[in-house]
Amino acid sequence: MNKIFATAIFSSIIAVAAATAFADDEFPFKRQIEARQSVMKIYAFNLGLLGAMAKGEAPYDAKLAGDASHNLLSNANMRNSTMWPAGSDVDAAGLADVTAAKASIWSNFPEIGEKHQALTTAIEAMAAVAGDDLSAVRANMGAVGKACKACHEQFRTAHDHEDGHH
Repeated sequence: MNKIFATAIFSSIIAVAAATAFADDEFPFKRQIEARQSVMKIYAFNLGLLGAMAKGEAPYDAKLAGDASHNLLSNANMRNSTMWPAGSDVDAAGLADVTAAKASIWSNFPEIGEKHQALTTAIEAMAAVAGDDLSAVRANMGAVGKACKACHEQFRTAHDHEDGHH
């Protein structure tokens, strides 16, 4: 009986500690929104490296281009649904200045999936050849950018373009 009681108490302590660790101190869905904003920053960082090469603003570096494109692919293949709980959008109470995700994300999930697949496909094509030469990077930047833009234009509010919110 003492073992059962001790196990129950231990389990309760762990549950309370976990709930406290994941509490939304400053705003609802704080950790989820911060996580998805971090994912978008990783996209932006790696796209920035490739874009600078494509535009001639930075010298082409085969290893860097290959690494950046594979980082994009890893990001695209991440299972990040835990970062996108329903109700963590710009219209939710307390989130107008925190995120730019529109509520329509959750009512258009099949379309979001299609747009994400288009992004993943464009990034796969980039990753397959980015380390080959500069022309390969240039040839694939448009498709990757178009795939990003397709989702962002429809499912983000305009203000996030200036402040990076997602």
